[in-house]
Amino acid sequence: MKKKMLSLVLAGAMTAALLTGCGDSANTNSGSTADGATTTEATDDAAADDAAAETPDAESSDAAQTTGGEGGTFKIGGIGPLTGGAAVYGIAAMNGSQIAVDEINAAGGINGMTVELNFQDDELDSEKSINAYNTLKDWGVQVIDGCVTSACSIAVSAKTVEDNIFQITPSGSAVECVANPNAFRICFSDPNQGIASAQYIGEHGIATKVAVIYDSSDVYSSGIYEKFAGEAANQSFEIVTAGAFTADNKTDFSVQLQQAKDAGADLVFLPIYYNEAALILKQASDMGFDVAFFGCDGLDGILGVENFDESLAEGVMLLTPFAADATDDLTVKFVTTYNEKFGETPNQFAADGYDTIYTIKAAA
Repeated sequence: MKKKMLSLVLAGAMTAALLTGCGDSANTNSGSTADGATTTEATDDAAADDAAAETPDAESSDAAQTTGGEGGTFKIGGIGPLTGGAAVYGIAAMNGSQIAVDEINAAGGINGMTVELNFQDDELDSEKSINAYNTLKDWGVQVIDGCVTSACSIAVSAKTVEDNIFQITPSGSAVECVANPNAFRICFSDPNQGIASAQYIGEHGIATKVAVIYDSSDVYSSGIYEKFAGEAANQSFEIVTAGAFTADNKTDFSVQLQQAKDAGADLVFLPIYYNEAALILKQASDMGFDVAFFGCDGLDGILGVENFDESLAEGVMLLTPFAADATDDLTVKFVTTYNEKFGETPNQFAADGYDTIYTIKAAA
């Protein structure tokens, strides 16, 4: 059997987006957590065409082989948070992946095989992500679509490399996610986000004094902050405070916000996830701290936080590799299909999940 290695090339550039309170966003009440595949209409290609697959002569996992022959089943296992604090990410990635699976099956499958997607919930917990992987391995998984978040993806990659199974994370951006030769990613990496954020702020003159609030216990957040701080030395602004928090203390940000206010910060950089960001925006408003906020892909989903006052997100800036309002045919078709099936506008995690499945198809 011929073995094929996946090589992902990020051709698209990150863009800065502006959140508005009236915008659509995924929420934790949408989507399903069913193990099997569902059916939607078919299209011909991926919407966000920024990831390409190549098949060099090097050997890798048996999982990407076209085993089973025509008429068989090609099993893809997904892992991500479908419940809990980061469910917006996982549900969107699962939904985007499922749309791609349905389209590919409607067009004849992968090398004549029907694609089956089994998406498991890891609740944003590394140990549970390994349990999810073991469940998928028992099911006979051939390729892992996941994990959706960095820490979980890193944990699972230690297992997939032992089992010689392809792993492609749609959105795990930490450098360590792809440290092993069997692991690949669709999205940009944390260093990209940290550097690009600093460059955008500096080159566009958005701020002169920047405060940072980040999660020192999270590889995603701390990784972005490290590269942001390094690039800030080359830009026209200064970092006046850097307030850290941890997973055990992530509800009260009054100290970090007061430090930023006292230092005269005119922008707060938030390389964190959307739940914590929502709390920070609310607490800043309550203390009368009128300041600009700038985040990365982790902020995508903030408008779907339960009981969040969307007006607080007016003017918040974030980096994103996907714009749902783009006018190219592929994006329009993807957004339309997603909206028809799930009743909402897809975020970047949905687009990443969609592209992941098409990347697997291209390499198979």
